[in-house]
Amino acid sequence: MTEPLSTSTPTIDVHAHLLLPEVEEAVAGHPGLAEAQALDTRRNGPAALAVNGPMVGARVPKLTDAAVRLAAMDAAGVDVQLVSPSPGHYHYWAEPRLAERVCQLANEGTAAHCAKAPDRLHGLGLAPLQHPDLAVESLDHALEQGLRGVEISSHAPGPGGTREVELSDPRLARFWARAEETGALVFLHPFGCTLDERLDQWYLANTVGQPTENAVALSHLIFSGVLDRHPGLTVIAAHGGGYLPTHIGRSDHAWRVRPDARGCSREPSSYLKRLYFDSLVHDPAVLRALIGAAGSDRVLLGSDFPFDMGTEDPLDALRAADLPDADFHAVRGGNAAALLRKD
Repeated sequence: MTEPLSTSTPTIDVHAHLLLPEVEEAVAGHPGLAEAQALDTRRNGPAALAVNGPMVGARVPKLTDAAVRLAAMDAAGVDVQLVSPSPGHYHYWAEPRLAERVCQLANEGTAAHCAKAPDRLHGLGLAPLQHPDLAVESLDHALEQGLRGVEISSHAPGPGGTREVELSDPRLARFWARAEETGALVFLHPFGCTLDERLDQWYLANTVGQPTENAVALSHLIFSGVLDRHPGLTVIAAHGGGYLPTHIGRSDHAWRVRPDARGCSREPSSYLKRLYFDSLVHDPAVLRALIGAAGSDRVLLGSDFPFDMGTEDPLDALRAADLPDADFHAVRGGNAAALLRKD
């Protein structure tokens, strides 16, 4: 007897990372790197940085060695990972030529890593958000390597001292159009919060900063009409989309009563069903609320492998939400299998 699709589909983790030493070698010694590191120090604070180095160092084998990665996946009951470069590789300070090189190295390195187990590892590359005119070419390069799309942050410095690049920026119109046209996945994973020193204690830069940046970036996509103009766009938001999905009622209210909040054609909450979200919210009640807001067909299993702000057992975290069987299996792998076209 054939097993039902809901239980026979593989378990797919869409939020897993890779370290690429060749990217860091390419940026070493550039003045912009020192400035970016100083900003990172201000934003995170000394206590967080003292923990981050040893934490990442202990995880280098899982972040670089495909055999170690696969063994960890087996231990966690994960069949397939969608692997993206560590967000520390964005280097959005880089000038055009270097930025293009960073993305090429990231795309090629991720593809080479995934090629060691092509039935179990699928990859995402990078695009230089700080240079919107180069983003399409980097996306195309990623797809040419056999990757499924690209990972981007929530915002970037503007090129040549121009205004910040938000996801609503008209300069990204070609990028969104190309992502829609090709069916590429765009993984929204913030790195760095512009609240800066206000979050430099108690690891608030991550615990508060990341979900804040997710909410801001998704609001730019929704309110600006990007999702109206590109209905076929596939965006996956890390960390369950941050604060937005469970607080979307305030956005809906603003859309109804404020003419200046009418940049999109429908209530903002309706667009949650056009986006995808990973399940990494660290609270079963919040996961149930996310599924209630976006739909069980819009949530994907995510672990943030192998960092300490992730989970070593994403299936256990999913079970804790006590979902109906159909929803459990959809999040476990069915939804991601449809995105990856993997039976």
